[in-house]
Amino acid sequence: MNTATRTLGTLVVLGVFAAALFWALRDGKVEKQAAQEQAEIASAEPLKGLIAVDAEPFFKDERVQKVLAAHKLPVQVARVGSRDMASKVTASGGPDFFFSSGVVAANMILDAARRTKINATQSSPFHTPLVVASWEPIAKILVANQMAKPNAAGYYELDMAALTKAMLAKQRWKDLKGSAAYDVSRSVLVSTTDIRRSNSAAMYLALTSQALSGEVVTDRNAAQQQAAQLAELFKRQGYQENYVNGAFDDYLSIGMGKTPMAFIYENQMLAHALKNGVRKDMVLLVPQPTIVNKVVWVAMNERAKRLGELLATNKELQAVALELGFRTGDPTAFAAAAQRAGLAVDQQLNNVVDPPSFELMFEMIDVVSREMNQ
Repeated sequence: MNTATRTLGTLVVLGVFAAALFWALRDGKVEKQAAQEQAEIASAEPLKGLIAVDAEPFFKDERVQKVLAAHKLPVQVARVGSRDMASKVTASGGPDFFFSSGVVAANMILDAARRTKINATQSSPFHTPLVVASWEPIAKILVANQMAKPNAAGYYELDMAALTKAMLAKQRWKDLKGSAAYDVSRSVLVSTTDIRRSNSAAMYLALTSQALSGEVVTDRNAAQQQAAQLAELFKRQGYQENYVNGAFDDYLSIGMGKTPMAFIYENQMLAHALKNGVRKDMVLLVPQPTIVNKVVWVAMNERAKRLGELLATNKELQAVALELGFRTGDPTAFAAAAQRAGLAVDQQLNNVVDPPSFELMFEMIDVVSREMNQ
């Protein structure tokens, strides 16, 4: 073998060795970086938060937990009534975030944060309107009595002014026209949760208040008078669940006899429909006007603020929210979810009102709560 051949062979061997060494070192570096990344993820301090009942399934979802861990923003959450959250705000050692149902509760948290000198911020990564879960026979009775009308999309528009008038007049189902399918002596009432505990009941108070005068109440005296008048719509219901999940469970499991009309969040019905489908006689009555409930993220520090931004922008997290029936910033995705579920919903939500101001809303709730306690 001549010298040139030996030299070439040596160079080839050296080249192969160098390449192998390069890839070995590179793979070792990649493995080291991956191990370091996993160690950092595993050691990330969990953010502690208090959440409303409607946000609990979101944080229990393994996909959500995985995304949050990957961004080094794991959480430890506990469920608390939204209007109890403000009392948990402390100058030090309190929760890193709150995820409340409704702007009334969120404003209470912000007000408490200001008093304790905490620079809290809020955002709303998803939302849902309030609706009435009902049944086809009930909807037809309401239509016959000019309290509802069918919409071409498949849901029913519920005339809140006419319904509120009938409820305050203590009308009974058996006395309504065309009531053969529900010929019972029960009063015409919408089932709500306990206003002393639940945000959805507060939103019902806001809607029925607007129905009385045709506009959002802005005067303190008028707010007190309306709340006192509307208190009987809560008192006459009898036992009420503390959480809207309980009211919806009664609607699903016991049916029309127990719950002809249940005031719920739209996302509850859509999430159920996506998972289980809906019976043919189940319908949505969309209040006219209705009110939109924001699930409000209140961050008490910068790290919690980053987590709130992630909830609003991460596509995988938003997809989970859609599966739970919430509306996000993508109306097309929501429309597709409703179509998959086979549930007729009001996709446009053109007729929406805001609740009264935080101060008036809180005072109205207090008036009704006092009446409930008597």
